[in-house]
Amino acid sequence: MIRPSITALETFVAVARHRSFRKAAAERGISASALSHIIRDLETSLGIRLFNRTNRTVRITAAGEQFLHRVAPALGELTEAYEQINTLRDKPRGTLRLNVPRSAAELVIRPLLGRFMSEYPDITLEVVTNDGLVDIVAAGFDAGIRITERLEQDMIAVPVGPQRRFAVVGAPSYFADRSVPRHPGELHNHACIGRSYPSGVLRTWTFAKGAETYELTIRGPLIVDEHVLMLQGALDGVGIAYVYESLVEEYLREGSLIRVLEDWCPIMPGFFLCYHGRRHIPATLRAFIEVARTAHHQNQDGLEGDFGTSPS
Repeated sequence: MIRPSITALETFVAVARHRSFRKAAAERGISASALSHIIRDLETSLGIRLFNRTNRTVRITAAGEQFLHRVAPALGELTEAYEQINTLRDKPRGTLRLNVPRSAAELVIRPLLGRFMSEYPDITLEVVTNDGLVDIVAAGFDAGIRITERLEQDMIAVPVGPQRRFAVVGAPSYFADRSVPRHPGELHNHACIGRSYPSGVLRTWTFAKGAETYELTIRGPLIVDEHVLMLQGALDGVGIAYVYESLVEEYLREGSLIRVLEDWCPIMPGFFLCYHGRRHIPATLRAFIEVARTAHHQNQDGLEGDFGTSPS
């Protein structure tokens, strides 16, 4: 029997984790046909079938489960060994995979991109944007960015990026023959642009002023699944948008958008970089966190909490 390569074993584990050749291929950065060829060669070299697959399903066999039970921890040990060596380098190298919402890609990743890639040229940064709630570990990511620090057990959340604040905006043409809302409840009388999540749930517009809070579920003439179209709808006079303040500052300065209900839009905590707390922190992720910390200190009073510990 020819001993399989590390690449073949890593590919096997990816397929077993995703139960999908297509998703595993995307994670591995190869075509589905190439991945299928690797698995077929692995099964041939082992002389046993690891997966039962049809056009729609991929199911691991009993033999595959036993093999996975031994192979996955062994690959984990190899990864740990590599990462320990990586920490001894002057500059870490390898791939860092991040899963982030599209808004975080704009507000957190984009400002850090040039600095991080310049400081760590040997790191390949792979950013996958997804507004759904992806299981970071199961999907093979090193970390993810979320808007809350309340996570499942064993996950650590490190604050990154600026504080968040929403702005309610509309074009001058929209307000030309309409009254300006003074209270969030008056938005029911306006054409508001809705934002949907991958699940189909519409985002709630949240307001607060003093001790009073107000939440509004929008069902207007336009529903989109990302902020660029929502912003464009507002600029075109379609209706009122609820977007991150930093995304509309230029439009407010030049007068192409008008802000309303500003006193009802509180400042909220920034985003959180989340990763599994029981795993060895890859040198690539540690490097990214340090760059994010530096940028955060330059723009804020400083991060709360210490590296490697859960925020209190």
